[in-house]
Amino acid sequence: MLKFIFSSCLLFSSLFLMAQETPKNDSIPVKTDRYGLRIGIDLFKLSRSFYEDDYKGLEIVGDYRLTKNYYLAGEIGNENKTVDDDRLNFTTKGTYFKVGFNYNAYENWLDMENLIYIGLRYGVSSFSQTLNDYQIYNANPYFPEPPAVEGREKFNGLSAQWAEFVAGVNAKVYNNIYVGFSVRLNKMVSNKKPTGFDNLYIPGFHRTYDGDFGVGFNYTVSYFIPLYKTKSDKAKSVTSEKK
Repeated sequence: MLKFIFSSCLLFSSLFLMAQETPKNDSIPVKTDRYGLRIGIDLFKLSRSFYEDDYKGLEIVGDYRLTKNYYLAGEIGNENKTVDDDRLNFTTKGTYFKVGFNYNAYENWLDMENLIYIGLRYGVSSFSQTLNDYQIYNANPYFPEPPAVEGREKFNGLSAQWAEFVAGVNAKVYNNIYVGFSVRLNKMVSNKKPTGFDNLYIPGFHRTYDGDFGVGFNYTVSYFIPLYKTKSDKAKSVTSEKK
């Protein structure tokens, strides 16, 4: 009797495993690559506008997947920032846009769509500078500092262009929603300066260091709009081998 029960259990177990087993080729999911437009907003600039009284800014970011690893990418935004240094107080206000590409160096598994990328941008900014007040330098410490001079001089029609190196990450957190972070190193190409003043802060370029270099970063949340999808290279090779 025990031998019969043991044999029956073994038989049912074998049948159950056979029912659960699928052909090897069918058990491998086909990996596809989605192509489309991803558009989002820089949360750092948006939040900074609320907690920093002398700053207002907004940046829209986006990218479009061209090939497996290359993405057309860009940003457009505006900034209004007042800088209060020891010797002068000025306000910069203007708009900018950047266009370029990203290269994704991360190899995703199955339906993952994360990015670890490097890229290049070319940025253009149009802005104005307002010199609010300035302090005359006192070379003689024995005399008191002179009072600040109210300038209220506005310089319009200013512009700047620069090249930008980008490195960042973009991770899918839920369905088509992504969060990302990037750092930027900027090199000035052209800079139209006002007479008797300098562009110490440029919208999109940020603060200038030694006149030619700038740094920046952003923290983004974006939404992906899928347009079409194709089989990945690996899936295509498997299909060709079957044929």
